[in-house]
Amino acid sequence: MRVQLGRGFARLWSAYAVSTYGTWLAFGAFPLIAVHVLHAPAVAVSLLEAAGPAVAAVVAFSLGPWVEHRAKRPVMIAMDLIRFVAMASVPVAYVLGRLSYGQLLVVSVVSGTASIAFSAASGAYLKHLVRGEHLLVANGRFEGTSWVATAAGPPLGGALVGLLGPVVTITADAVSYLLSALGVLRIRGGDVAAPRDRATGSRGAGLLTGWRIILGDRALRRLFLNSILVSGLIMATVPLLAVLLLGQYHFPAWQYGLAFGLPALGGFAGARLSARLVTRYGRHRVMTVSGWLRSFFPLGLACVRPGIPGLLTVIVVEALLITSMGVFNPVYATERLRRAPAGHTAHVLSTWSASSKLLQAALMVVWGLLATLTSPRTAITLSGVLLLTTPLLLPKRTHLATREPTAPAEDVRFA
Repeated sequence: MRVQLGRGFARLWSAYAVSTYGTWLAFGAFPLIAVHVLHAPAVAVSLLEAAGPAVAAVVAFSLGPWVEHRAKRPVMIAMDLIRFVAMASVPVAYVLGRLSYGQLLVVSVVSGTASIAFSAASGAYLKHLVRGEHLLVANGRFEGTSWVATAAGPPLGGALVGLLGPVVTITADAVSYLLSALGVLRIRGGDVAAPRDRATGSRGAGLLTGWRIILGDRALRRLFLNSILVSGLIMATVPLLAVLLLGQYHFPAWQYGLAFGLPALGGFAGARLSARLVTRYGRHRVMTVSGWLRSFFPLGLACVRPGIPGLLTVIVVEALLITSMGVFNPVYATERLRRAPAGHTAHVLSTWSASSKLLQAALMVVWGLLATLTSPRTAITLSGVLLLTTPLLLPKRTHLATREPTAPAEDVRFA
């Protein structure tokens, strides 16, 4: 029987869906504009891809306390409006002939920072909006939506750019944030915010709260280390795969898009199966098995060769990897929300997201240097080998069995 999560969740889910589709529709738009409109060199394009998210992550560390002590819906609406204004400035500047590389960099930082703050607020609000026993189902629906958008957005965005010009997908992305803000605005009911603790109310103490909670809980600590290392090692190979497939093996652009778009449907299938598998086998077994599988399959990318066999290899490997991630991610996201103390959820989520993005940026640089010194295939192989060790960091059954942290009633106020 399909679980009914209420009208409030439906509107939050709709807001998430429209902004996620907008984001994936504009996937790769900034590098495209930097190369074809601004004629930026390769090093500048790489800097745009890495520096924007990295600076956003550093700024976002201070946003956890700010988000935590405010009602979450106004924060989400404000972050959507900030992203709308930032992204809309690009097509406006393009039409006026004033678009610059510096503006793209600033927009990347602003939109990235706002996205981290929005995610922290929406995660905390989801925990308030949906009962604990239904969080896995809710996270599965978010996960499935994300993978469908991943599969459909880039090919459609590429077609739109070819027909209507380089900034059309950025315009669509900007509009998606405005629609998301309107969707969140329509949610009715209470909100949640944590009052300031005067005993630990200093700015420095607030910034460290997320770290203290994550490192102080064995299950959270192991999930944190596992998740940021896996995502960092996988993302480090994305530019190298582009160099290998497009540069050395001369795959056509449509084949490259197909190789990474089609397997994303496996993520949707995995997300739909996640709750059923947990019901049948238990969350620890599902998390462990899917966690091992998502760390095993990337090594298959070391076997990619030119031509159709290479294309099929990428599709099969990516499909197996993404399906495993589709099963794993809702379970892990639900466990993280359940273990984050009430009144400190935004601290945990903002610290988690910012740390992950910083590590991804750092590993992209390191793996880029490694590929330059050796070869893209060697760097991809090393990433696959290191990924095989990451499941050792997954929480053990005894860690998940420990009492989930709670906060005293006075730590949370409802608005």
